[in-house]
Amino acid sequence: MSALTDTAVGIPEEISTDYRIELEPCDRRITVRWNGTVLADSARSIVLHETRHPPVFYFPREDVRRDLLVPTALHTHCPYKGNASYWSVISGDTRLENAVWSYESPYEEALGIAGYMAFYPNLVRLHDPGAAASMAAPDVKDAMAGNPLVPWLLRTAADSKDPANLVRDLALQMRAAGISVGRLWLFMRTLHPESVSTRYGWRLGEPEMDIMAAPHEILESEAYIRSPLYPIFQGAGGVRRRLDIENPVLDFPILEELHEEGMTDYVAMPLMFSDGRISALTLASDRAGGFSTQSLGHLYEILPVFGRLVEVHAQRQNALNVLNTYLGRQTGERVLQGLIKRGDGEPVHAVIWFCDLRDSTALADSMSQQDFLALLNQFLECMAGAVLDQGGEVLRFIGDAVLAIFPIGHPDQKRAGGCEKTRSACKAAVAAVIDARRRVAEVNAQRTATGRTPLGWGVGLHLGDVTYGNIGTPSRLEFTVIGAAANEAARIESMCKTLGYPVLISDAFAEHCESRLESVGRQRLKGVNKRMALYTLPFADLDTSAQAVAGADEPG
Repeated sequence: MSALTDTAVGIPEEISTDYRIELEPCDRRITVRWNGTVLADSARSIVLHETRHPPVFYFPREDVRRDLLVPTALHTHCPYKGNASYWSVISGDTRLENAVWSYESPYEEALGIAGYMAFYPNLVRLHDPGAAASMAAPDVKDAMAGNPLVPWLLRTAADSKDPANLVRDLALQMRAAGISVGRLWLFMRTLHPESVSTRYGWRLGEPEMDIMAAPHEILESEAYIRSPLYPIFQGAGGVRRRLDIENPVLDFPILEELHEEGMTDYVAMPLMFSDGRISALTLASDRAGGFSTQSLGHLYEILPVFGRLVEVHAQRQNALNVLNTYLGRQTGERVLQGLIKRGDGEPVHAVIWFCDLRDSTALADSMSQQDFLALLNQFLECMAGAVLDQGGEVLRFIGDAVLAIFPIGHPDQKRAGGCEKTRSACKAAVAAVIDARRRVAEVNAQRTATGRTPLGWGVGLHLGDVTYGNIGTPSRLEFTVIGAAANEAARIESMCKTLGYPVLISDAFAEHCESRLESVGRQRLKGVNKRMALYTLPFADLDTSAQAVAGADEPG
């Protein structure tokens, strides 16, 4: 949740004198030609006049060469005209994409053009002596001067540090401009392994923004399929429903909720990103009579630029999500801050974790690739999930192995009051081992119950100085840790199989570990000149302690 204060108190009455649409019958004969072909010929057209836009001629379908038109998948939305469907024109070997549109079920303000068809003026020529002047764009010195939202959009909207602030600021600007928004929600589509979008919700009178991530599974849920977002994300345009009229159309559950709350109007509009992705903005009015055409016109005018601001936030969040997913949270932040060149890095004192799945080759040979992939992900979730839950950073998945660290700080910190941080990192690593062991035990209980072999594993824990940075080629890098301590952690883990222990711990780690450890003697590690004292966790004691705690919590 984000604590954002709503500072707007009350709004003035809405006056529909600035932005408006008007329909005017035209009895002049007008023809539309393109590529030498007559596309429309009519003396029954309707001219739509819209503030700060050139007039648009709409033709009866009977007067249009519909045999030359092919419907397309494009749909656009106007909050006061409705959803427009599009057609391409085919004449000979040439095709004019999305040149024709129609509002087949327009909203109340534009009922007169229901079923009529319009052509983009810049793509076709209107042949009528009296039409040329009518088609000219209005002579307005500053076409957006009458829109009270434009100064905010151009001067300060880009200063919003995150989507939540952007939504809140838009809502407050709308209230200050006399636009009766009582609720404003942004649904921002992002790339994330666990969520498909994030909702940023503002409601009048509530001091905090309502922020919630939606999991991918929601796309299969009845709640989503029955929501106005479903048609919008399918590219069908937008949704508007008046809620204060007799027998309102409450065809989505959210409309029933808003109607009960006393909201009078609901609008859901798509925000088109440059890559084709669609996000959505929804708003509800708390004013008798709902939103005026002027109010929706002001919002509609700024929507393309507002959508680009939302896209900037979405792209930054996408970059952070991808970096965090594939590199880890702390590593991703470092890369995003500019550590992207080969050789960029820093020394760090850290607990190093290395773990491995036992007998993975035999397991892979005994099952299908898909089943082995599922098993591998299950094992990695047990191990890496435990590390992440304890604040560690997973750096690499090396086949069925995991390299992770619990960063402590710069190596100088171990000589400058860093002992407490070191003890804390060691404690977190031990907690991760215990949690990982518990998770694997649950998986193995399921496996043995169905006659499958339980999973074996090993974890090596070490403490030392490593270099945390980029290695590889200039165009293909990996952010990881390198150094003798990282190699030694892998060697310690490999001794788990040799000595028959699931966990082995170095003497450097043991020096700062507050948990009771058992010595397994001084061992020679492969590739390491001197022997190293190794230790293990007495899991029998841990199990007994856990059972005692569980028993104490049970009623006698």
